[in-house]
Amino acid sequence: MALPKLETPVYELELPSTGEKVKYRPFLVKEQKNLMIAMESEEETQLRDSLASIISDCTFNKIDPYEVPMFDIEFMFLRIRGKSVGEKIKLNILCPDDNKTRVDVEINLEDVDVHMKKEHTNEISVTKKIKIFMKYPGLKDMLDIKGGQQETEQIFTLIKRCINEIHDGKTIHNRIDMSEKELDDFIDNLTTETFEKLGNFFETMPKVMHVLKVKNPKTKKTSEVVIEGIQSFFG
Repeated sequence: MALPKLETPVYELELPSTGEKVKYRPFLVKEQKNLMIAMESEEETQLRDSLASIISDCTFNKIDPYEVPMFDIEFMFLRIRGKSVGEKIKLNILCPDDNKTRVDVEINLEDVDVHMKKEHTNEISVTKKIKIFMKYPGLKDMLDIKGGQQETEQIFTLIKRCINEIHDGKTIHNRIDMSEKELDDFIDNLTTETFEKLGNFFETMPKVMHVLKVKNPKTKKTSEVVIEGIQSFFG
């Protein structure tokens, strides 16, 4: 006699980047096992592959994890994880007022959201005529950032991956039509001021984050602690 088939509940969320409604399910034991193995390996590529697989499988293959921004991926994963293993998690937080004392704090993953700074823009002015339009980095872009690269090389690689269009007056150059050499030459000839604007795009872009109020039991002082990036929510 065949064993009974188990039904999995289905939930709905809105993608932070577009507001699109997406149905999802909790991850299963086999998927959790693969994620735990990937985390224990501490291999970034293995962890990203496991994360991508969970996003794709748990959204019924409606979301291509390599084509959406990283903040969408992180947001979806935390919602999926909350419905899978519990929405309330405990974190051991270092009190910033003395940088020695740690306290246990409980947070609800449903309260974790995507935040964007008001001054953020994906439109970078180079001259009055020339503008760069950026796209948000995704899993595919992060895979191009090699661990052996120096930090400066990683920044240049990420900028190249995220340039979506270059407008020269009414002429629009799409990234797909640019050669690597053309793009390298274009970036190399930017002013320092423009390069700083590109850096600011990444600094101010949407991020999954949560602000906690933490009271140090020794000093009795209450401080704010910002938690960001999905790995920070594993404790």
